[in-house]
Amino acid sequence: MSDDRILRIPVMARVEGKGALEMTVSRGRVGEVRLRIFEPPRLFEKILEGREFREVPDIVARICGICPAAYQLTAVSAIEAGFGLQPGEEISRFRKILACGEWISSHSLHVHLLAAPDFLGYEDVMEWARHDPESVRRGFELHAVGNALLSLMGGRPVHPVGACVGGFFRFPHEEEREAVASRVRAALPLATDLVHWAASLPYPESERAFVSVSLRAPDSYPMNGGRIVSSRGLSIDPSDFEAHVEEFQVSHSTAFHSLLDGEPYLVGPLARLNLNADRLPPEILSLIADSGIRLPSTNMNHSLLARAIEIRFALGEALAHLEKPSTGSPSSLPVPIRESTGIAATEAPRGILWHRYDLSENGLVRKARIIPPTSQNQTIMEADLRESLETGGLERPDEALRKEAERIVRNYDPCISCATHFLDLTVHRRDR
Repeated sequence: MSDDRILRIPVMARVEGKGALEMTVSRGRVGEVRLRIFEPPRLFEKILEGREFREVPDIVARICGICPAAYQLTAVSAIEAGFGLQPGEEISRFRKILACGEWISSHSLHVHLLAAPDFLGYEDVMEWARHDPESVRRGFELHAVGNALLSLMGGRPVHPVGACVGGFFRFPHEEEREAVASRVRAALPLATDLVHWAASLPYPESERAFVSVSLRAPDSYPMNGGRIVSSRGLSIDPSDFEAHVEEFQVSHSTAFHSLLDGEPYLVGPLARLNLNADRLPPEILSLIADSGIRLPSTNMNHSLLARAIEIRFALGEALAHLEKPSTGSPSSLPVPIRESTGIAATEAPRGILWHRYDLSENGLVRKARIIPPTSQNQTIMEADLRESLETGGLERPDEALRKEAERIVRNYDPCISCATHFLDLTVHRRDR
């Protein structure tokens, strides 16, 4: 006789936002998997309509408290593309510093506060800190350096206000740059140690095929531009993204889901590393070789190691730009306003962030569309939950399934409020 008991296990968990997982188990197989996210609509795209283009960067920076700089940089790049404005080398260099700061800050928080306790068997970072305070302290120190870079270029680490269409409101003085550069230099050994430590973690074996998607720049590791590429051979300009991506809603969630050419796909640090390792400098390639990770990796759990590698890369990249002498060019350029559509994509810490703005002849936003990385990962998260829980054995108690499901979702570093606390687990068992 089948047993359709519903088991609920509410918890306070280590992701940003609110969510729940419901799945059906029958005859040793997982049927439906529904990652339920019920956050109220935020309507940012509608809020932007009728706004003057100069308002857009500060509005979109409020979409996410963890990736505000990425939203701001993508917006200014899209609007500049619509107006036909090329920001130039000096502005691009300082924007790279801003993006590096956000990668370092966000990745450090995820590795140390959210993901690492899962792999180490601790309930949370507080329990981990009681056993290994130095490792946790390292995470906070790296996070602080990331915030220092954000403050240098953005005026403050959360919801920065430094970037604008046409450049920056101001460039930092040489003394300001050197003060932050000295902190970055001191953090390089910490980041190198982090990569070695991350490589030593006991990652569960989880080899499976998935499509990696990221930006790819002509001669550098992607951050603030490039073509959109995939492990299936796709290579398109960001302006063609809408022709390949299907963003849709499902009945069990308010978060968008996405398919690329009809398939789930992965964006984020592991996808970037899989597709762009050849763009990394020699010292980072040496660290990767020492780590033992084989690229492209088909183990989704290697996302933590990929974040550690990107922290070390971003520190080196930021330092190189900070040490480069200033050209004395202005911090912002005149903006040639015209009726247009502007599109751009950048690599936020969690993956591709895509913006499109339809602009009027006087610079007002007629329509806006924003595709964040978390919505792009929603579909593959559900597929990963189904496969991983089934492979690990569904005869386990629901509490064990809950912990495993939490670890899987956290591994994607979802900013669910952008796309939402996990996990209230409901398991419908039909074979007991």
